[in-house]
Amino acid sequence: MTGDTSYSADNKSLSPSQNLDITIEEGSPNSEQLLDVEDECNDFENDCGQLFEIDGVDHENGRDETDLVDFHDGESQVKDYPPPVVGMEFDTYDDAYNYYNSYAKELGFAIRVKSSWTKRNSKEKRGAVLCCNCEGFKTVKEANSRRKETRTGCLAMIRLRLVESNRWRVDEVKLEHNHSFDPERAQNSKSHKRMESGAKRKIEPTLDVEVRTIKLYRTPIMDSSGCRSSNANEDGTNDHTSFSRHLKLREGDAQVIANYFCHKQMMNPNFFYVMDLADDGRMRNVFWIDSRSRAAYGYFGDVVAIDSTCLSNNYEIPLVAFVGVNHHGHSILFGCGLLADESFETYIWLFRAWLTCMSGRPPQTIITNQCKTMQSAINEVFPRAHHRICLSQVMQSILGDFALSQEYDAFQMALTKVIYESKTVDEFERAWEGWTQHFGISNHEKLQTLHEERERWAPVYSKDTFFAGISDYVKDEATSPFFYGHVHQQTSLKEFFDILESVSQEKHRREALADLESRDSTPLLKTRSYYELQLSKLYTDAVFSKFQDEVLIMSSCLSITELQTNGSMVTYIVKEHVGEESVSDVRQFEVMYDKAGVEVRCGCNCFNFKGYLCGHALCILNYNGVQEIPCQYILSRWRKDYKRLYVPNLSSNNVDITNPVQCYDHLYRRAMQVVEEGMVSQDHYMVAWQAFKESLNKVRLVAADKID
Repeated sequence: MTGDTSYSADNKSLSPSQNLDITIEEGSPNSEQLLDVEDECNDFENDCGQLFEIDGVDHENGRDETDLVDFHDGESQVKDYPPPVVGMEFDTYDDAYNYYNSYAKELGFAIRVKSSWTKRNSKEKRGAVLCCNCEGFKTVKEANSRRKETRTGCLAMIRLRLVESNRWRVDEVKLEHNHSFDPERAQNSKSHKRMESGAKRKIEPTLDVEVRTIKLYRTPIMDSSGCRSSNANEDGTNDHTSFSRHLKLREGDAQVIANYFCHKQMMNPNFFYVMDLADDGRMRNVFWIDSRSRAAYGYFGDVVAIDSTCLSNNYEIPLVAFVGVNHHGHSILFGCGLLADESFETYIWLFRAWLTCMSGRPPQTIITNQCKTMQSAINEVFPRAHHRICLSQVMQSILGDFALSQEYDAFQMALTKVIYESKTVDEFERAWEGWTQHFGISNHEKLQTLHEERERWAPVYSKDTFFAGISDYVKDEATSPFFYGHVHQQTSLKEFFDILESVSQEKHRREALADLESRDSTPLLKTRSYYELQLSKLYTDAVFSKFQDEVLIMSSCLSITELQTNGSMVTYIVKEHVGEESVSDVRQFEVMYDKAGVEVRCGCNCFNFKGYLCGHALCILNYNGVQEIPCQYILSRWRKDYKRLYVPNLSSNNVDITNPVQCYDHLYRRAMQVVEEGMVSQDHYMVAWQAFKESLNKVRLVAADKID
């Protein structure tokens, strides 16, 4: 919502005439058209119109037919093939290849297969890298030929991988080219000539762009008197009657919400909120998010944890928070909601509201607690995201039931070994059965339920899932509730909004301080490994410190044995000495290495779980003479120079200068862009500060001239 809301300081209420009801009915004839929202104050400029354009479900074809729309000065250009993004999935490798080839042809460049790899002892393709035809450079021998040089070292590419669902997923994308496009030359390339006329069907990735019926209200705050208390739908059933329940509010709470939203809109024109009201006008659910959180999601939205601690533990405030992890490993907020209950319909409403706000782009991985109703709603709204149950919560749940046991220490040690040291599914199943039998808990009801859901929390089942470190059992900030230590069971709604502002400001301050420290510091190296030196220059201090632990593991690796070779793919066994007491305490790790593509993968899956290579993989790279960690294993999300601009969307410069609200919004957005750019360095700050002073003086001179 933009900052044009009519708010009266006298009656402390919001004008009911501004109640705005926008509904998009699934499959309706107008669902693919831009909604023309009339409002006497402004044109609803906070992207709501654009957000709801993405509903385009083609029921005849049985699949989504969503076109990419580029907004530029109010004009839209429809692209047949949207740019690739991480998380796209295809039914077959050919579909993935044809999509990228068609996308390339539309832009004016050609592609080729840089590398591919197959399953061990078979010809089944498991992964591939498709790159721009200008990738790399000629060899010395080729450089002497008379053929024209066409390679420029271009880095544009996509990396494909066959995942457990037997679908092909894009897990890395680089869109930038270092050369101009030549459509005519690309037209004659091998990749485009291979496109037979009969095979030129529109190959589209399966993206979750599902926006169904959502009601938006501009300012529908009402008096909370008479609102009945609502209890959560504890049985988790799909009961439509539960959706008519109301948000539990004390007297004055509705006014607290109104005051907070109005204040945020005045301070942040791109602040967004959406409310769900019952037919009698009383509030059921609320969701809100500020522009900084929406911008942060674009950088760190690959993994999202849904924190429902307050709701599931019956706190005074029924809060649900969407949380991610930034490049320092700090938790960041992606939006908040207040819910009437934990019913299926309520979660559906919340997730669709959140997905709409994020322009229909779902995360790769969603981490939640063990709520069955939430799991069902996630399957409905985010069908292709990896839904996982927080492993630390699973561990705490199990250990909590046996905390008073005399064998607790042995019990905990055995459980940790079962979960973390099992390298294969069969090994995990045998270890779990042996563990439950040894302690006589085979018939324990909770353990049986957890075992049924093991594919959603056991690490051995999630080797193809990226967690950005949130999967760690060690209790740190990334695995703790966002408001841990700030919000308690008796915290009131009024207290919460004050806490929210305080916590948000502290998080922003910590991130800015960590940026400065990481940029200016020179970490102390613990080894002579060049890998450590390499990442000390790239990664933030917090993430680099964790990576150093993996570098130290290299010295604990006793031997490397070549197990088998299949073409360019070699499988090694790395033996690591663990612990300090017994010399015989050795663990083995299977590491696969592709010499052609310089690809490495360890059975411990440290890279997927934490976002950086493990010591075993580093040993194999070193063993094969690889002097630097390959670029595909250096994630942008951990870099100290990862440039982020937490600014509102600047999609349009069309401003009605006679409308003071539009003028304010536009100036505010532009000023915030200067603020964010000014925080990049001290030099940037000085330039931005000087520019502000000069601008203020010029503006004041205009006012002075008019007075004269």
